[in-house]
Amino acid sequence: MPSIEAPPSIEAPPTIEAPPTHPALLTDRYELTMLAAALADGTAERDCVFEVFARRLPHGRRYGVLAGTGRLLEALPRFRFGDEELTTLREQGLTDQRLLDWLADFVFAGDIEGYAEGELFFPGSPVLTVHAPFAQGVLLETLALSVLNHDSAIASAAARMVGAACDRPCIEMGSRRTHEEAAVAAARAAYLVGFAASSNLEAGRRYGVPTTGTSAHAFTLLHDDEAAAFRAQVAALGTTTTLLVDTYDVDTGIRTAVEVAGPELGGIRLDSGDLPTLATHARELLDELGATKTRIIVTSDLDEYAIAGLMAAPVDGYGVGTSLVTGSGAPTMGMVYKLVERDGVPVAKKSEGKNSVGGRKSAVRRHDANGTATTEVVGIGPIEPQEGDRNLVVPLVKAGTVLNTATPAEALAEARAHHERVRAALPAEAWALSRGECALEIMTA
Repeated sequence: MPSIEAPPSIEAPPTIEAPPTHPALLTDRYELTMLAAALADGTAERDCVFEVFARRLPHGRRYGVLAGTGRLLEALPRFRFGDEELTTLREQGLTDQRLLDWLADFVFAGDIEGYAEGELFFPGSPVLTVHAPFAQGVLLETLALSVLNHDSAIASAAARMVGAACDRPCIEMGSRRTHEEAAVAAARAAYLVGFAASSNLEAGRRYGVPTTGTSAHAFTLLHDDEAAAFRAQVAALGTTTTLLVDTYDVDTGIRTAVEVAGPELGGIRLDSGDLPTLATHARELLDELGATKTRIIVTSDLDEYAIAGLMAAPVDGYGVGTSLVTGSGAPTMGMVYKLVERDGVPVAKKSEGKNSVGGRKSAVRRHDANGTATTEVVGIGPIEPQEGDRNLVVPLVKAGTVLNTATPAEALAEARAHHERVRAALPAEAWALSRGECALEIMTA
């Protein structure tokens, strides 16, 4: 048998390792230049309050879903400037010695509070509040926004898909359509709002997200015929597997699948064509062949509108990729991180179209006698409670210590359960995919 090793004259390519993640460098340079100037003029230690909020929701959305808080809190203890980070700063021209000395000793020691992960939010909702000296608070801006904007956009889109699916399971399968780390975060965010599983193995390892997957068209094309491919898959995964039946002809594929696996075949997958028509025909054919319990899973560039369009079709589950990991047209939530209080005095930005409201905020969700959410109230300082109010702002970090000691998987499970509870309290009109006003009335106290 001939050798498949490279001949001695050809060197094997070097092993390429992924660069280590340095949370402190996942930031914008201007955070550090502001800090350098504040250290120089003596304002760095002023007591400050920063808030994260969205000025508006993406066009047509009726609510947002907060996601990424857990990932942000995971990164916070590692947000440090060690020798490697400081060397990188010097190499990039940040040579102010006062700044470098301060960063070498930096440990976040402030307080953070905000909405619980999985909570719904609206324009102006104070989803995260950082109380710390300016020097400490300003450093967290880029990391907080990059995590919360991305994950909340994915979760908000995924929640619409879950709603459109009407209790039929959705599977996240977008890893090949985005950055490799964004894929993990997207799988986490989708699971948070009710997706049943993900194709991403790293999301399973880090966060306990259930993973699933069977085969692609390449596996069918590898074999001499469809029957051989199906036999190999059934031999490896059992008759409960899902067989991809549209590589060639759907009718033939279904008949071959049932012939190979028997009427106890777990499922078939349709990945192209007129899905409502194909699913209806597939159900009829499966029933005719005695495979009455075989599930029909559909994929192929689905979004919430396509899922809603399949509501009347005999579909048992959906696989969603590109639209999910791109936020279904809204890849960011437009959240901003603004200084709202300095030494106990409210401060605000007055720029046209980009104004902010000064002062540290409180927020409550009001409900009617049936437990249905009606109003989100946001105000400066304490809000006079009414019957049915639920406080939205909860402590997350105290004096630099993250309060939730759960594992990443446990924290995600908690967020998923919280989202399920608060989503159940939404009024019926909140589930509509058509353009409309926010799901709740927004009030200022």
